[in-house]
Amino acid sequence: MTSSAIVEKAWWKEAVVYQIYPASFLDSNDDGLGDIPGVISKVAYIKSLGVDAIWLSPVYTSPQKDMGYDISDYRSIHAPYGTVEDMQTLINVLHDNQMRLLMDLVVNHTSDQHDWFKQSRSSRESEKRGWYFWRDAKIDTNGNRKEPNNWRSIFGGSAWHWDETTQQYYLALFLPSQPDLNWSNPEMRRATYDDMRFWLDRGVDGFRIDSMNLMSKHPDLPDGKVVNNEPFQDGSEFFASGPKMHNYIREMRTEVFDNYDCMTVGELGFTKDEQSVSQYVAKDRHELNMVFTGDIVDVDFGPNGKYERTINNIPRKIREITDLWQQSMPKFNGWNSVYYSNHDSGRPLTRYASDSPEHRAAAAKMLAMYLLSLGGTPFLLQGDEIGMANLGKDYGPDAYIDVEAKNYYISVLKSRGGNESTMDDVLREMQLKSRDHGRLPMQWDSSVNAGFASPKARPWMTINKDYTEWNVASQINDPNSVFSFWRTMLTLRKQYTDLFVYGSYKSIPESVMGEGVIGFERAEQVVGGKRAVVFVSFSEQKYTISTDKYVGWDVLVTNHRASVDNSCIELGPFGALLLIDSK
Repeated sequence: MTSSAIVEKAWWKEAVVYQIYPASFLDSNDDGLGDIPGVISKVAYIKSLGVDAIWLSPVYTSPQKDMGYDISDYRSIHAPYGTVEDMQTLINVLHDNQMRLLMDLVVNHTSDQHDWFKQSRSSRESEKRGWYFWRDAKIDTNGNRKEPNNWRSIFGGSAWHWDETTQQYYLALFLPSQPDLNWSNPEMRRATYDDMRFWLDRGVDGFRIDSMNLMSKHPDLPDGKVVNNEPFQDGSEFFASGPKMHNYIREMRTEVFDNYDCMTVGELGFTKDEQSVSQYVAKDRHELNMVFTGDIVDVDFGPNGKYERTINNIPRKIREITDLWQQSMPKFNGWNSVYYSNHDSGRPLTRYASDSPEHRAAAAKMLAMYLLSLGGTPFLLQGDEIGMANLGKDYGPDAYIDVEAKNYYISVLKSRGGNESTMDDVLREMQLKSRDHGRLPMQWDSSVNAGFASPKARPWMTINKDYTEWNVASQINDPNSVFSFWRTMLTLRKQYTDLFVYGSYKSIPESVMGEGVIGFERAEQVVGGKRAVVFVSFSEQKYTISTDKYVGWDVLVTNHRASVDNSCIELGPFGALLLIDSK
C-alpha cells in the first residue's frame, strides 16, 4: 500500500531526536551523577553525529523516587543536575548550533512534595483539594476500611493510598509518592499551562508528554474487571484515554502550543489501535504532532505482563508493527514517531538482534538502517550510536536498581516463599527488559568509569563492564565503526529527505524474503521520483532473496553482511542492505 498525497513539510518532521537521560550522560562535578553542564560539554559531539534535536528526560526539582518523573517544582532544576541558568545556557548553545531542545512534560502526576499536593492534603477544605483525586474509604461487611476501587498501580499494589490527616484515600497510578493530578479541575489546568509557558518562553522547542493519555479518567472511577484472585486489578479501561482526553489536549494546544513553533509527542500507553491513535495525530484533529504507542518496545512482553517470556516471532511482530504505522498514518494525514528504544526499555541490540561479539557491530548497524530509512521522526537513545547493550547475564538481581524491576522481583520472590533458586525465569526477563539497561551510564572511553565520571567519583548506577571495548573514543574516528555507520545513515537521510522522510512506504511480503527479514520500498511522491528498497535481517540465519525487480539498482549502503549478485540478494547474519534506483 502506498500514499499518493503530498505531505506538508515541517522542521519537526525532518528532525532526528537524540534522547539524553541526564543522570547517565556525563558527570561534570565528580558527584557520580550526570548533569546539565555535562550535556553542554558534549553538544559538539551530538551535532557531529548528525542529529537535529535533544530530548532531555526530566531535570526538574524532584525527590527522585522515580528518577525525576516525580516533580516537586516545574520551574526549578534538580540541584545535582544544575540550575535554570544552566538550562538557559544549554538552550542557547543548542540554538547557536542550529539544534533544538525538547523537555519531558510530566503532568499526569506530581511528587507528593510538590506544594500543590502539600496544600491539597492539608485539609479537606483546601482550595487545591480538587487538584488531585481524593475519595472516602469503602467499608466491607466486617467493618474494615478498603480502597475506593480495586485498581492496581502500574508499579504494583493498590493505586490508592490512605492519608491519616484528612482520613481519605488519594489516587497514585505509579508510586505512592506520585499522586495523580485531577485534570477536570480548570484551575489546575491553568497552573499547568503557566508552567509549560515558563519553559517555552525560555526557548524550549517542544515537549514529550509523559503518560499523556492517563490525564482523563472515567469520572466514576469504577472497579477494573476481575480476572484473577489478586486483590487489585487492571483498571486501565477506566484510567487511560478517558472521555475528556481529547478536550484536554485540544485546550492545551490552543492555550499553549499554538502560540509557539514547537513540537509535541505524547506517550500513548494502553492504546495501540489505528482508530484511537488517529484521533490524537490526524492533522484536522488539531491535537498532537505525533505519539509513542509503545508497541515496538513492548514486542517481547508476555501475555500477562512485561516480565513474562513472549512466544512471539520477534521479527514478524516488528514487521507487523512497522507496516501498521507506516501504512496507517498517510490515511488520516498523521505523522509517525520512529523508535525502538527509550529510557523505559532494554537495549534493542540485546532484545531484538544480538550483542554477541561476532554479531554486535553488524547488528547495531542493521538497527540503524532500519530506523533511519523509515518515514517519520526518528528518536534514538544515547548510546545507540555506539551499539550499547544490556548488562550481561553474569549480573545478578542486586545490579538492578530501578523501582519497577525491583518491586516486581520482590513481589514474585515473596510469592515463591523467598526462595532465590526459583527466580531464574524472572531474572532472565529482567536481563532483557529492565529499565536499568536503557539508563546505563554513557560509555565515553576506556578509562575508569568509562569517562562518564572521573576515577575518584562513584557512579550512581552500574557501568556495563564492556565499556573498555565499546565506547565513543574507540569509534568516533573509525570509518568502519557503528558510530560512523549512524553518521552515514543520518547524512543520507538529509541528502534524500523527500525519499526517506516524506516518501511513500510499501511492505515486501515475508514470503519473498524469509521470516527473519524485514523489507520495504520507499518512493518520492512525485512522478519519476527516486525509489529505494531496504532489507534488514533480525536473524543469525543467512537468506537468499531471489528477485529481478531490483536488477541494476545501486547499493547505497550496506553493513557488509549483505551483497547483490545478479538477481539475488544475499543477507548474512543481521545483514542490512539499502538499494536505490539508478534511473
